[in-house]
Amino acid sequence: MAKTKKTVETEANKPEGFDVTKYANETKEELAKVVWPSRQQLISESAAVILMVILVATVIYVVDNLFIFVSGAVF
Repeated sequence: MAKTKKTVETEANKPEGFDVTKYANETKEELAKVVWPSRQQLISESAAVILMVILVATVIYVVDNLFIFVSGAVF
C-alpha cells in the first residue's frame, strides 16, 4: 500500500514535457498584460537615453585625454 502512494506521488510530481502550443498561448497571454508606452513617451525616453549615452561617452573621452596629457607630461 505504501508503494502505491509513492507511485502516485511521484507521478504527480513528475515534470511534464515541453509543449510548444502551451508555451505560445501563455506567451500571448503575458504579452496582452504588458502596458506599452505611448508614442510620445517612447520618443521622450529614447531621446533621454541617447543624450545620456552621449554625455557619458563625452565624459569618458575627456577624462581619457586628460590622463593621456598628464602621463605625457610626467613621463
